[in-house]
Amino acid sequence: MTVLAGCATQLGLPNDPVLTTGAGADPKPQLPNDPLRAITPGRAGSHQIASTEPPKELWDRIRRGFAMPDLQNELVTDREQWYASRPDYIQRMTERSSKYLFHIVEELERRQMPTELALLPFIESAFNPQAVSSAKAAGMWQFMPATGKYFDLKQNVFRDDRRDVLASTRAALDYLQKLYGMFGDWHLALAAYNWGEGSVGRAIAKNQKAGLGTSYADLNMPAETRLYVPKLQAVKNIVANPEAFNTELPLIENHPYFQQVLISRDIDVALAARLADVKIEDFKALNPSIHRPVIIAAGTPQILLPWENALVFQRNFDAYSQGQYASWTAWTAPSTMNATEAARRTGMSETDLRSMNNIPPRMLIKAGSTLLVPRSAKMEDDVTSRVADNAQVSLTPEIVTRRTTVKARKGESVATIAKRYGLSQANVAAWNSVSASAAFKPGHKVVVFLPISSRAVTHSSGRSPIKAVKRSTGKSIVKSKRR
Repeated sequence: MTVLAGCATQLGLPNDPVLTTGAGADPKPQLPNDPLRAITPGRAGSHQIASTEPPKELWDRIRRGFAMPDLQNELVTDREQWYASRPDYIQRMTERSSKYLFHIVEELERRQMPTELALLPFIESAFNPQAVSSAKAAGMWQFMPATGKYFDLKQNVFRDDRRDVLASTRAALDYLQKLYGMFGDWHLALAAYNWGEGSVGRAIAKNQKAGLGTSYADLNMPAETRLYVPKLQAVKNIVANPEAFNTELPLIENHPYFQQVLISRDIDVALAARLADVKIEDFKALNPSIHRPVIIAAGTPQILLPWENALVFQRNFDAYSQGQYASWTAWTAPSTMNATEAARRTGMSETDLRSMNNIPPRMLIKAGSTLLVPRSAKMEDDVTSRVADNAQVSLTPEIVTRRTTVKARKGESVATIAKRYGLSQANVAAWNSVSASAAFKPGHKVVVFLPISSRAVTHSSGRSPIKAVKRSTGKSIVKSKRR
């Protein structure tokens, strides 16, 4: 069976070759030599005629597109038994996939890729678009942050495209095509998707140097990658013949589950779901990249809705006359400030501002950070595309200081004390109620406020030790009250 490499689409990555379909040159069309004649009913009975009726079930359509070589080993058998012994898990996983599978299969067929790949999110995330791994991979295709950015998946204050159904599927199939173009083998491409293309490349080079085979089964891989293709093969086998594993797959009809709907204004998530007459949890399942209570139209110009609810939403959106569509907007901090000051400027309570924008205690909001804040009734403009695409929150620790006294040396002054501890001359003068040009007698106790080390250890008693701050001479100074 010939395996096709996917559509002739350049991924837009530097120095990447253009992937093409087929083995090379375009085949010449096969034209009949004799004049064309109509097929009579009698002649039709003696010829094999391919059925043009599309499959009624999506599972059947997926089976018809299987094109990867089968893997047969004890690991596949082990995974078959693991899945078959957990019918409730398979039921939940396959029912969850019903919202997304049609779109994925459509994209695979459009690119002429094996439809087994539609089953890969079963392995990656159990088809949960909100899944996040311990390594910070996110979405049903489990993109790491850096890989997501490489494939143009936006990750900012308002959205995470690694969770987006359309964007993450596009990126995952782009990546798989790229990997197949590199290795020329779907099993190795899948290993690279899990382990990294560099790791697979090095494993192949190592085996080549040792005169060993370079197939998926020959490479020395981590346990997770060793099980990766067997897991997919096991799911493929169950989908191909569920009766053999005493499994019943839920009916997924062969038609679209959702359609795209354009939005022209910023709109609250709750309001969008209400206008579409969709439960909020179902709305979030189709639009999982939106992780704030508002949809920013400039960054997310379309939403996904169940097929029958799209027209309902459009009618209700056009007829809505109960005030603003959005009750939230973006505010950019003009300077570095604490949460108390940011709350005062935006008309929020400090508790609400911290909660809405995930700002932990003792952190300053850096200049240029974009926060989600209430939108006033008089505000007419929506968030701009520049803010929608680049909004980030940058935080820096507050500097906590402790009141400290140091003994002045011979000839010591406000200026020398300030220089020694990296302080401003005006502050040292103010703390000691003297002028900025004042000098101190030897042994005079000078008040300064010095930063507390964030790495201070804690004694077994639970109390933080008083750490001595060393002078340049190596002598310690005494500390007292915290400021």
